[in-house]
Amino acid sequence: TAVKPAGVWNETELLRLAASIERGSEHSLAAAIVAGAEKRGIDLLGVGDFSSGAGKGVAGTVAGRAVAVGSARFLVQLGVSASPLADVAERLQREGQTVMFVAVDHELAGLLSVSDPIKDSAREAIRNLHRDRIRLVMLTGDSPATADIVARELRIDEVQAEVLPDEKGSIIKRLQAEGHIVAMA
Repeated sequence: TAVKPAGVWNETELLRLAASIERGSEHSLAAAIVAGAEKRGIDLLGVGDFSSGAGKGVAGTVAGRAVAVGSARFLVQLGVSASPLADVAERLQREGQTVMFVAVDHELAGLLSVSDPIKDSAREAIRNLHRDRIRLVMLTGDSPATADIVARELRIDEVQAEVLPDEKGSIIKRLQAEGHIVAMA
């Protein structure tokens, strides 16, 4: 949805490096970034030393440069501050977009955002579940701002944001321990 370079970077090179590294990820956000680069006719580069932190981000080497794409929290773990683009990220998240920061050679290079339009079939499914008096809880790795917008629009009963994949199982176990019957989609 958006490519916002920082410093000396331009949109094309930022997206080229980010999409090249994301090509190694199986995440749907990665697929959206790669598709966005391909749609713009950007040639992707080979990747070395690829690593993935589930729900956090990806890192590796592209054209001899250290590249990382992920959450602000992920970049902080790598010693990179995302704060110069925090206001831009917050604005995009309030619009319901998912934001990923990009670092190149341990410096903030920019951010990318992805939006996923809500399908009519999702609205209908949620209406049917509510009609059956089923309480809906959304567990998401997205920011609270993005998650709240989606939850409000879909009338989801409860939202827990910035949840890592390995944390979702323990939340489900807690709900079951409280006596709830839980199904996950």
